Amino acid sequence: MNTTKAQDDLLRKAQGRFSGMTMGQGGGDSIAHRTGLEDSITIRFRYMDTSRLQDFDSVLYDFTKRIPLPWYHITLGNFGNASRSLLFTPEMKAGWDHGFHAYDIYNLTVSDARFYNTTRPYAEINYMLGSKSEQFIRLMHTQNLKPNWNMAFEYRLINAPGFFQNQNTNHNNYRFTSWYQSKNKRYQNFIVIVGNKLQSGENGGIQDNNFLDSAGGAYDERSNIPTKLGPDQPGGRNFFSTSIATGTYYTNASYLMRQQYDLGQKDSMVVNDTTVIPLFYPRLRLEHTIALSTYHYRFRDTYADSVYYDSLYDAKLTKSRDSFLIRDHWRELVNDFSIYTFPDAKNPQQFLKLGASFQTLQGRFDSGYVDVVSTSKDYYNFFVHGEYRNRTRNKKWDIEALGNFYVTGFNAGDYNAYISLQRLISRQIGYLQIGFQNTNRTPSFVFNPLSSFYLDTAASPIDFKKENTTVLFASFVQPKLKLKLTGRYYLVTNYAYYNSYFQVGQASTLFNVLQVSAEKIFRIGGNWNWKTWLVLQQRIGDGPVNMPLLSTRNQVGYDGSLGFKNLRISFGAEMRYFTSYKAPQYSPLIGQYFFQDAENVSLKMPDISAYLHFRIKSFTAYVRGENLNSLKFPQGGFLKNNIPTINYPYPGLQVRVGIFWSFVN
Repeated sequence: MNTTKAQDDLLRKAQGRFSGMTMGQGGGDSIAHRTGLEDSITIRFRYMDTSRLQDFDSVLYDFTKRIPLPWYHITLGNFGNASRSLLFTPEMKAGWDHGFHAYDIYNLTVSDARFYNTTRPYAEINYMLGSKSEQFIRLMHTQNLKPNWNMAFEYRLINAPGFFQNQNTNHNNYRFTSWYQSKNKRYQNFIVIVGNKLQSGENGGIQDNNFLDSAGGAYDERSNIPTKLGPDQPGGRNFFSTSIATGTYYTNASYLMRQQYDLGQKDSMVVNDTTVIPLFYPRLRLEHTIALSTYHYRFRDTYADSVYYDSLYDAKLTKSRDSFLIRDHWRELVNDFSIYTFPDAKNPQQFLKLGASFQTLQGRFDSGYVDVVSTSKDYYNFFVHGEYRNRTRNKKWDIEALGNFYVTGFNAGDYNAYISLQRLISRQIGYLQIGFQNTNRTPSFVFNPLSSFYLDTAASPIDFKKENTTVLFASFVQPKLKLKLTGRYYLVTNYAYYNSYFQVGQASTLFNVLQVSAEKIFRIGGNWNWKTWLVLQQRIGDGPVNMPLLSTRNQVGYDGSLGFKNLRISFGAEMRYFTSYKAPQYSPLIGQYFFQDAENVSLKMPDISAYLHFRIKSFTAYVRGENLNSLKFPQGGFLKNNIPTINYPYPGLQVRVGIFWSFVN
């Protein structure tokens, strides 16, 4: 078919419409692969709870976009170990919550599942190799089986033996998505299947920080330093056979299907004399969603040290070396029915949604170190929810308001209310967003004495009240200045927390947290830039949370092409730093960070890395030397380990090489 360029654009947009949406809506860079026939791929994606189509993020300088480890997160010293954010981020989800979040960043989820629409099959192969046989693998493939039916599959592996004993990790994740729309545009079907198997060794930290400073001895090899938990052996290097004698085993899976049927207005688009594209604009939508999820949380120690368990957890093992097991297993089934109305027939980005959900929960709790004791419990919840969204057709206003309320059941009285207003003031001034959120929630189930991970043996368990958190937020974005400013102000009451390795508590007074952040790219000269991320935080009042006053990340480097047509390159130095503060400690048995107010944690030096990232067409490579700050003078060697969590040092020099390749068939 011979058409003009304008007709080609019109045809591509029309063929890409789902529920009246044009494929042209979206963000940054699209992927275009030219062939000898001047054919190209157009690929975009959307998420489950938004109809807005987006393009791929092609940022080259930010390595944290490639691996699931944000710059503001701290791990226990190895990629895949438990992590925590340097930023104050309370739970803002109403309703039932299991309470295990130290490994959240390594999970694939339903909420971040992408539903693609592509004109040709597309695949990605990502592989990263790091020091001590650290490996990261990601495979993704998507294609439209028919113009109105797309499927995608993603697999991810994280395997890292680590520098210290008993911190090896092995995480396997997979996700399948399907997006189907009938030819008459009335019916849509979404399917998501997600599975995560997370395994992480738990070493309880090193026995003595002085081992790090022993010059020229056996402890220069960090795997020789004794740890508090686990056998005296380094982690294995074979990712096909990972053995974790003492550690955390988390597995979860979700199976979701959403069906939508639209009533509305038919239309058509005439491309040329022989081509007419049928269109459909919904006015009323009926939606049903059914989701089944399972969660299995276990801590197992086959070499349990009776002294360690007795001194820190008041757990009396019958032998000096005994097995220890605790686990919670949950099954969740949610049925939801919702109705949408679209006030403007030609603006599917404006709608009102009302719905109701019924949730059933089955919990089984097993614990013991001589004989395993098992109990089970069934719960249910009925809640209603509503949502209003409007992205005006001139794209100057973006309004989002949503909320839910638990009418009856285990979490009766929980609610969440959220509203956000965003305005494009002008192209010269930029975007302004303001918003508000208030969440009233039952504390996570790990604070319930029925949980196997509730180890507090106090004679009178705390009668936990509902947590209430309010956040006021605002942000300003000026694309021309490459500037983003964000402010958040939290008001928190009845905050539930851990105040020791196993004891629980709840704040009795209101406390506030002010959080201000800035992101900016400064042009130094030519293609040399200084990129900075800066976060300032301050607690106001007597609350059981501590956070660094200042957290920052900075890059100084070159971003350009060096005069080559197909080359994009970014190289330079990167620094991460936070000011001294009383950082939370980690409790390996329960998989939770806990509040401590006795010992300051500070970095010996900022974490420093050197990086070289480059892209040639669809091939991208990352070469990085990290923790250069650990170089020890004058003896030599990378032995000045930073310790961002008490007893959990970061490694010395770490070299990472990553290859990220995309293919168009």
